[in-house]
Amino acid sequence: MERIDSLNQHGLRIIQSDNVFSYSTDALFLSHFAWVPKRGHIVDLCAGNGAIGLNLSTRTNASITLIELQDKLADMARRSIQLNRLDEQIDIICSPLKNSLDYLKPDSIDAITCNPPYFKPHPNSKQNPNPHFALARHEIATNLDEIMTISAKLLKTKGHLSMVHRPDRLLDILEAMKKVDIIPKRLQFIYPTINKPAQIILIEGIKQGKTDGFKVLPPFIMHQNNGEYTKEMEALVNG
Repeated sequence: MERIDSLNQHGLRIIQSDNVFSYSTDALFLSHFAWVPKRGHIVDLCAGNGAIGLNLSTRTNASITLIELQDKLADMARRSIQLNRLDEQIDIICSPLKNSLDYLKPDSIDAITCNPPYFKPHPNSKQNPNPHFALARHEIATNLDEIMTISAKLLKTKGHLSMVHRPDRLLDILEAMKKVDIIPKRLQFIYPTINKPAQIILIEGIKQGKTDGFKVLPPFIMHQNNGEYTKEMEALVNG
C-alpha cells in the first residue's frame, strides 16, 4: 500500500511503499553531500522513488533527470514530481542504466549523483526474495564499472560524480573511478556512533580532474552513546 510522507523541511512530499521501496538516510546524506551547480543539468542514476532528485531541487535551479530501471519506482517518482509541482525542473527516464546515452547527450551533464546497489552478487549469498529490493541492493542489473563508464560518458570535463556506498567497497570504487579518469576529490565516513566502525561512505570525483587536492572530510557521527541523534544528524533529518 502506498503512502505520502514528508521528505524534508522545505515541505516536499514523496510517495512511498514498504512493499516496493522507501528511501533511507543514505539518500539524505548524499543529497546534502553532493556538489550541485546553480544552473545546468544534473542526473541521478539508480534514482529509486526520486528522493535524491527531489531533495536536490531545493538546492539548485538546474534541471534534474532521474534514471530508474524499475517501472513501479519510476512511476512513484513521476507522481511525486507532479505532487510537488516540479514537472518543469525534474523529469524521469525509466530505462536500464546502460541505455542512458539513448536519452542524454554525451559530455553534457554538470553533475551526477548515485545511490547504487551495494552488494556484489555471490553464488552462495542470500538475496531478498522481493525482486524490487533485490534489484535495489544487489548488483544484478548494474555494477560499479558500468556506473562509472556511463558517468564518464555523460559528464562534461570537470563534471562531478557524487556517490553514497559502503566502506568495504571503497577500493572497488577507487579502482572503477581510475579506469575512466574520474579523479577522487572528497571522501567522508559516516559512523553510527563514535566508537563503532563506519557504515557509510560519501565520495566525490571529478571527470579528468587534477590529481592533487584530495580531501578526507571530518567524520560524521549519527548517534550519541545514549542512542539519540547527534546535533549534526538532527539537523540533517529535521533541518
